[in-house]
Amino acid sequence: MRFEASLNPDLVIFDCDGVLIDSEVVANAPIVQALAKLGARATLDDILKECVGISRPLATAKIEARFGVRVPGDFWDEVHAEAVKAWLTDLKAVDGVEAVVASLPRKCVASGSGPQTLRKTLGQVGLWDYFDPHIFSAHQVQRGKPAPDLFLFAAEQMGVDPVRCIVIEDSVPGVRAGRAANMRVLGFAGASHCREGHAEALLREGANRVFKTMDELGKALLT
Repeated sequence: MRFEASLNPDLVIFDCDGVLIDSEVVANAPIVQALAKLGARATLDDILKECVGISRPLATAKIEARFGVRVPGDFWDEVHAEAVKAWLTDLKAVDGVEAVVASLPRKCVASGSGPQTLRKTLGQVGLWDYFDPHIFSAHQVQRGKPAPDLFLFAAEQMGVDPVRCIVIEDSVPGVRAGRAANMRVLGFAGASHCREGHAEALLREGANRVFKTMDELGKALLT
């Protein structure tokens, strides 16, 4: 798939965590702490590699297989409670993203986070009003990323043909989902969780291009 001279999408679909909000480190650090209580040694980099961009059921399966523990029923409630505490001081929008979203005429959010979490986090960093009411959660579809369901649902709700959409994603599962939805995918590798080789991983998975700053991404979308 090649880009035309101008991207000229009818709709830009943004993932939330790691694209709009620099939140992946904040959200995943509590997983390391919760696993330590279960006797499992995991680093933040381990968890970022295993869990970013996928649903909780998939993350649970990956954690249990990788670290040899049984995740208890209250595990994710504990993780979420600790993440909420950290949001109060550590949550911030990705640098430069507000200028980009303010300039786009048609946009929406399609995130694996739940509706209440999206309202809280996007509201806290001042981005909710740019997208409301076009904010879609994986809780609204049968399968989360890397399945294409959420992106296809977002396009349907917005009344746009998937081939006229561009997805902005920071994770390999998200890129897979966008490609499976027959959408063009721009990778973003500029948030704090993106380690060495992250951009290359997104390209290998099928991202058409990868950007490390929102300024570069905005210029590509608006030129």
